[in-house]
Amino acid sequence: MRLGGTVFYDGTNPEEYALAHVEKGFGAALCPDWISLENPAQLDEFKRAMRKHDVCIAEVGAWCNPLHPDKKEAEKNIQYMIQRLQLAEELEAVTCVNILGTKSVENWYAPTRESYSNAFFEEAVAVSQRIIDAVKPVHTKLSFEMMPYNFLDDAKEYLHFLGAVDRDGAGVHLDICNTINHPRLLYRNEEHIRETFSLLRDKIVTLHLKDITLRKDTFTVEFNEVLIGTGDVNYEVLMKEIAALSVDTPAMLEHLQTEEEYDAATAATLAYAEMAGMEKKGMVWQL
Repeated sequence: MRLGGTVFYDGTNPEEYALAHVEKGFGAALCPDWISLENPAQLDEFKRAMRKHDVCIAEVGAWCNPLHPDKKEAEKNIQYMIQRLQLAEELEAVTCVNILGTKSVENWYAPTRESYSNAFFEEAVAVSQRIIDAVKPVHTKLSFEMMPYNFLDDAKEYLHFLGAVDRDGAGVHLDICNTINHPRLLYRNEEHIRETFSLLRDKIVTLHLKDITLRKDTFTVEFNEVLIGTGDVNYEVLMKEIAALSVDTPAMLEHLQTEEEYDAATAATLAYAEMAGMEKKGMVWQL
């Protein structure tokens, strides 16, 4: 496992950015906003700095809605995803990641009835194929976050989706918390974690790490994100499954607000990694 997360670096110096990760003990990093295809010299410098310090470029985010109901907006977002996948390929990042999208106009991830339809599935497949075929990636993969707001909400559905996409350039980005959309799954998350990894193990390219708990004062189901170790996800089981993946698999902490919260999440994650039998060797944690 290569742990990573936000490092709160404000500059645009590749060497300093890499060292900020080394200082936190992170072996994986997000592609910063100031790296682009329009500045190839800085891009090359960035790649060299990350390699020098053995910090892998885990993901290039392509956060947008390629299935927007407005065709012009959808096309703009598809072109953006093609550019971001090309950037990931140039950087030799592990993945270019997005969510499938939505037919909602409220925001770029909102749930809709259409998100579970055959037409939505078919469009998501066609768009994914189009993006991958435009780049033909060799060094990276296009992946989508499993989300509780569309059909891509469990391992079996992801395998069905990958089979339909039928491209070597597609992989799995796994956030186990995003697959927990029912109280039964939360309170039986140990078996859910094991089954998910059993089905997807050889296709997982990157992971997001967080913790969740059920809100206790409402009559409808509402999950809240909390610091790792303070929620209901069994992180000892999760770390044992992560330990069985390739040692270079990036696991990225996310959705925290402050450097202190990231430090606390890092400490908690590594404590669970040690419980799972992992130890640090260079910039990776492994059995």
